[in-house]
Amino acid sequence: MSAHFEIPRDVVADFCRRHQIRRLALLRESLTSEEGLDVLVEFDSGVKVGLLQLARLERELSEALDRSAHLLTYRGVERSANPLFKEAIIDSAVLQYEHK
Repeated sequence: MSAHFEIPRDVVADFCRRHQIRRLALLRESLTSEEGLDVLVEFDSGVKVGLLQLARLERELSEALDRSAHLLTYRGVERSANPLFKEAIIDSAVLQYEHK
């Protein structure tokens, strides 16, 4: 098992403010994995993000953290038809940033 991964809070806060992200969490397994980070994001109300923009955000966050990042949205997870998937993702989310 590798050491606990610490993300630079200032980098994450800046990324979230620039992209109108209200909430950002890492999935618990990502904190100790040497693989990529699984990141859960919620955008501010009224913000529309398509797949291409989500891919750009993934790339930008990966570069900023010097580690591969895979983005999921709270909205996408909440809409999942699989209640076990939804519960597992939400339960393993470790909040890193929140703007109210």
